[in-house]
Amino acid sequence: MPTSDQSARSRLLVQLMVGAQAGDKEAFRALVNEIGPAITNFVRRRIFDSSELEDVCQEILLEIYESRHTFDAKRPLEPWLFAIARYVVINHGRRQRLRSAHQQLTDTIADTAGENPGNILTKLRQALIQLPSFQREALMMTKIEGLSIAESSRRAGTSTANMKVRVHRAAAFLKKAILD
Repeated sequence: MPTSDQSARSRLLVQLMVGAQAGDKEAFRALVNEIGPAITNFVRRRIFDSSELEDVCQEILLEIYESRHTFDAKRPLEPWLFAIARYVVINHGRRQRLRSAHQQLTDTIADTAGENPGNILTKLRQALIQLPSFQREALMMTKIEGLSIAESSRRAGTSTANMKVRVHRAAAFLKKAILD
């Protein structure tokens, strides 16, 4: 059960957000000062690269500002805030995975830089044909169509863990085929 201090703080946060919704910049600044440490702690527990901590926190605060009109003052503010924070952290993780995949692809291309591009494409086509259909489908949905692992697994009728394994094995097979 919330203490009177927690209830008072919750009411204060709601008042500040209502002020921010009305265009009061000082209210939003005060809200940021109140919630900033909690947002930072939330992000710190989920983002392990300390160099990205401040950027992710800023992105969360920006998203809160841009979404302030969606807040319902009849409800507590904290769940709304942390839903936004969670969304931003998840998207950050997705972008990191995309950067990592891009870097791996760039490294693979650099490793094959001396080869004839036509030869690489031929190897890639042959490798795609050799992939089991379920791995090829997983790769196409996630890398070509841009679907998330969750969306791809639902479409394929399998678990997210299995979809991750399929994509990983398909990518490893293609990389090996191109480099051999």
